[in-house]
Amino acid sequence: MIPIAKPYLTEEEAQSAYDTVLSGWVMQGPNVLEFEQKICEYTGAEFAVATSNCTTALHLSMISAGIEEGDEVICPSFSFIATANCIKYVGAKPVFADVYADTLNMNPHHAESLITDKTKAVLIVHQLGMPADIDEFRVICDKYELMLIEDAACAIGSTYKGEKIGRHSELVCFSFHPRKVITTGEGGVVTTNNRYHYERLQRLRQHLHVSGNEKDISHPGYNYRMTDIQAGIGLKQLDKIDLIIKERRRIAACYIDELKNVDCLELQIEKEGYCSNYQSFNIILKNNSPVTLDELMKRLYDEGISSVKGIECIHKSEAYKNEYGSTVLPVSEEISGRSLMIPLFVPMEEKDIKHILKVLKANLST
Repeated sequence: MIPIAKPYLTEEEAQSAYDTVLSGWVMQGPNVLEFEQKICEYTGAEFAVATSNCTTALHLSMISAGIEEGDEVICPSFSFIATANCIKYVGAKPVFADVYADTLNMNPHHAESLITDKTKAVLIVHQLGMPADIDEFRVICDKYELMLIEDAACAIGSTYKGEKIGRHSELVCFSFHPRKVITTGEGGVVTTNNRYHYERLQRLRQHLHVSGNEKDISHPGYNYRMTDIQAGIGLKQLDKIDLIIKERRRIAACYIDELKNVDCLELQIEKEGYCSNYQSFNIILKNNSPVTLDELMKRLYDEGISSVKGIECIHKSEAYKNEYGSTVLPVSEEISGRSLMIPLFVPMEEKDIKHILKVLKANLST
């Protein structure tokens, strides 16, 4: 069975974990510090704070941004549920905006229409690694004096107008889950160019205390630290990231070249100046598809190909549907019922890529 995804891990990562264990320093330590420094070098951000995962990175970012109970934060519903959960964690309210059908990213015009006197921030998502319209959201946030935060869980290594994601906004949060482009097993990081956020995030992730600094009593602290074992793996992954992304983009180009003319399919669009790491590859069935989504998934499975249904709407999920029953997001709702993720990982064998394309085209011919 061809998996939907798998991490690219080698003996180098295993050796790093082994060496770290034998060093006796397995909690947050020198590897984490070096990993943070390497993240800064790679993204161009001034500061980086490693965390236990991207959800905790987002949670701490909400706190550092001053988001509190009664505040509103605009974000897409068409995203992984952690995008909204981190807002809920601080007692604030997610306000869901619709997305564009082509990029799958949040529509800034709809987002702006949702701003009220309770709005304190906009949380953009770089969906599947495709950069969102950062400059448009920056203009909106500056106009209304709002904080701009990036859920860049999928976007390590993606570039926006020639610059790596990670340096454009006050707070940018990345994930290193095994399904992401590089992994630390579990793990996350916040990048920022603001020293206040950097120092506060450092305190918040470890029970409000950093050696040499006063305790911050304005908010409860957390144990959201990355271990040195994870960071050691991450350092070896960072050494490979450009090669990994180059190969992911090559595979994505193969898919796009073969599927762009399939009449019943829509593909995520990469606009000029926007460069995706292709953390995942998503296809969307049009209404003229000869098979349903479930039928296509079954046929792929029968041919030894894994697939998963694409991104769903948070406001339709069990955890949110009662509170957001009246929310209507036409584009998000339409796309969420017709999207499918197909395998993309490094390394993929050429015969597997060709097999996936052959099966898709055979079943989607009209």
